[in-house]
Amino acid sequence: MRIVSPIYKNIHPKFKFNGIHYDFVDLKELAYSLIKEGQEYEVGIGNFLMDWLDDSDSMQVKTSGSTGIPKIITLKKEHMVNSALATGVFFKLGAGAKTLNCLSVNFIAGKMMLVRAMVLGWEMDFVEPSANPLELSSLHYDFGAMVPIQVQNSIPYLNLITTLIIGGAPISQELKLSLSRVNTKVFETYGMTETITHIAVKKLSDGSVTNNFNALPNVVFTKDERDCLVIEAPKVSDAIIVTNDVVNLISSSEFQWLGRYDNVINSGGVKLIPEQLESKLSSLINSRFFVSGIPDAQLGKKMVLVVEGNVDTEQLHVDIKSLNSISKYEIPKEIFSVPKFVETGSGKVNRAETLRLLHLE
Repeated sequence: MRIVSPIYKNIHPKFKFNGIHYDFVDLKELAYSLIKEGQEYEVGIGNFLMDWLDDSDSMQVKTSGSTGIPKIITLKKEHMVNSALATGVFFKLGAGAKTLNCLSVNFIAGKMMLVRAMVLGWEMDFVEPSANPLELSSLHYDFGAMVPIQVQNSIPYLNLITTLIIGGAPISQELKLSLSRVNTKVFETYGMTETITHIAVKKLSDGSVTNNFNALPNVVFTKDERDCLVIEAPKVSDAIIVTNDVVNLISSSEFQWLGRYDNVINSGGVKLIPEQLESKLSSLINSRFFVSGIPDAQLGKKMVLVVEGNVDTEQLHVDIKSLNSISKYEIPKEIFSVPKFVETGSGKVNRAETLRLLHLE
C-alpha cells in the first residue's frame, strides 16, 4: 500500500527561496547551512525549517506577550497549512506569486509567511527584518507583510508591492490616512498566535476604507456576555477561542474592534475604552503614547495619558481639551512622559511595565 506523506511535508514544486527552488531534502540542507553559517535572522529561519520538516505533526511557538506574559503554545502543522490555504484563497495568491518576507521568523507572522510560500508555491525573497525593508529594493512583489513602523517608513516605496497586510501593533490614524491614498491594496489584519495569524482583515486603501473586519474562509464570530469576540475557526484551532477584545458584532463574519476588555477603565462608574480615545488623540500626538487607568481614592480608577519622549504635558492637556471629538469624561486626569517605553520581546509597548517604571502601578 502506498503511504501518502502529510501535506505539511509536501513542498510545492513552484516554491522558491531567494530565487532557488528547494524540495523537502534540499530544504533540510538549507536549514543546516543557515543555522551553521547564516546571519542572526537566517539562523532563525533555519531553526524554524528544522522544526517544520521534522517528524512531529505539531510545533511549539512563542506568543508575543502583547496582552500578557509571553508563553509557549503548541500548534498543529495541519492547522498552519489550513491557515496558509485560507490566505491564498482570500487574496487570490497561487503558485508563482512573488512575495517578500521582511518579518522575524522568531514569531508567528514571519513563520507563516514561509509556510504560505512552501504550501502555495510562492517565490519568496527574504530580507533582514528592519525598519525600512524596501529602501534598497527595486523588485516588484505581489504580496508582503509588515508591522506599522515598517509601513510608515516604506510609504514612498509601497508601489513595489501589489497587496500588503499589516499587523502586530495598532495603526495610527495618520498612517491610515496615508494608506488611503496609495495604489497598493493594503489590509489591516486581526489575529493572534492562537489563531495562527490573521483570521480577519479590513481594507485601508483604494478608497474603500472600512471600520469593520471581515472573516477569512471557515471563520465564524459571536460574542460573550462581556461583548468580547468569540472565534470558531475549526480549520486552525480545535478549541473555540474566547478573546478579551471588545467588539461591535455586525454579523457572524464581520465586526468592529473597540478595544481590550482588560484595558477598560471604570472611572467613577463611567466605562472608558483606551483604544477608542487613543484613536482620537493620534492626530494630535506624534510620538508613541497610550491611555491607561491607575488607582484613585475617589474614582476607583482615573484615566491618565503616558507619552514617550520629551513632551510639554501642560500644553498637551490644553490641546486635548480643545478637541471637539473628546467628551469631558475622556480628558485625561494627568499626563506623564517617559524617555523610552518598555517593550515586549517583539517590540510592542508593554503598558504595565511602563506604568511601573513611572511608579503608577
